[in-house]
Amino acid sequence: MRFLIQRVNQAKVTVDHNITGQIQKGFLVFIGIANEDTKEIADKLIRKMTGLRIFEDADGKTNLALKDVNGSLLLVSQFTLYADCKKGNRPSFVHAGAPAYANELYEYIISECKKTGIIVERGIFGADMKIELENDGPFTIMLDSKELM
Repeated sequence: MRFLIQRVNQAKVTVDHNITGQIQKGFLVFIGIANEDTKEIADKLIRKMTGLRIFEDADGKTNLALKDVNGSLLLVSQFTLYADCKKGNRPSFVHAGAPAYANELYEYIISECKKTGIIVERGIFGADMKIELENDGPFTIMLDSKELM
C-alpha cells in the first residue's frame, strides 16, 4: 500500500464538474493499493499518516500533526502509484490491486480515518477525477507499506 501525502492549503476533487471532496488546510492523500495489502497494513499507514508532524509550530519547526492544526484529509484512490515503468514506455499496472478489492480497502481506509475525528473528504473510486490543490511548501511524503513493515 502506498500513501502519497501532500500538505496543502486547499484541495478539491471534481467528477463531471461536481465537487466530490474539498478541504482547506490538511493532507491530500493519493492511495495506491496492491492485491497483497490488508486492513492491518491500512491501519498501520493510517496511524503513521495521521501522526505525521509536518506542520509548523510557533517556532517554525515541523512539530504539529493534523489534529494539532485542525487539518482535514482528502483521500483519493490512485492505482497509478503502482505503475511499473521498467520495460518500454507504456507503464504496466499489474502490481495494482484488482478494482473490487482495492475499492473495498479504499472504503475501509475512509471509514477508519473518519473514526479519528479528523474531517475526511474523498474522491470517487475509478472515476475520471480532476484534482486542484495548493501545495503548502511543497511538502510531499510517500508512505510505502513495504518500507514501514
